[in-house]
Formats: sequence, C-alpha cells, structure tokens
Amino acid sequence: MTAFSRRHRFSDWPNSEVPAVAVGVYAVWESQALIYCGMSGRQFEKALGSARSKLGLVTRLASHASGRLSGDQFCVYVANRLVIPSLRPEQLSEFASGALTLDNLTKVYINERLEYQFAAVGSSAEAYALERQCREGITFGVKPLLNPV
Repeated sequence: MTAFSRRHRFSDWPNSEVPAVAVGVYAVWESQALIYCGMSGRQFEKALGSARSKLGLVTRLASHASGRLSGDQFCVYVANRLVIPSLRPEQLSEFASGALTLDNLTKVYINERLEYQFAAVGSSAEAYALERQCREGITFGVKPLLNPV
C-alpha cells in the first residue's frame, strides 16, 4: 500500500512538506470522517516539460485551501453539502448585502474543520488507480462522504 503522509490542517497552508512538483492522491478528513478523496496530475507527464515551479499536488491542495468555488469541485461539494445546510436564516440577508460570500464561508469551514493527507506516486496512472481505491473504500476502510464510488 502507498504510504500517506500524516494529517495536516488546511489552516496551516502552505505546507512545505507537499512536494512542489508531484503527481499524487490526497484524502480530506473532518475529525475521523473521511470527507473527500482526490488526485492531482491528470496531465502530469505532459506538463513536466513546462517551466512551472509548482505542479500537481501542491497546486490542487492550495486551490482547496483557498475556499474559492470557481473551478474547484471540492470547494463546490463542501459549500453545497456542508456549508449551506449549516446556514442560519439571518445570514441570508448578509448574502444580499455582500457582507457574506459563499467563498469566504467555505474557506472558513475548510480551514477551521478539515485536515488532509497526501501520497506522491510515480505516474498519473498510479494516481488514478489509488484515487479509485480510496473512493471505493479500500484504502481507508470507508468511502468518502462527498465523492464515493
């Protein structure tokens, strides 16, 4: 089995332990509940020739830590399934005035409650396979809440 890192809090992002250039898989936890499993590096081998200083896991986890819903499916899932159901009625008027944004509430939720762990692998094919095992419940003994297979 591929070794995953210890858990890290999103509130401690950025994390120098995440390789600057790496394809891999990550798991997101809320306490003992597995929330989400994902991968980064779908086009990793093609992108290696570019002059990017950061590629793969580090950019994906940075996107998740930002809480921005635009272009980030994980943040959309967190907003829709975890943040919105916890809204109080009085917060709705704050959305109308612009005092609250869903991006901000999602970032707060992620940073206050969620942790991640990651495993760098050798290729995008390995990452696909490991992500699938994680989402099927094989790797951690439980399927993730937000994206099970």
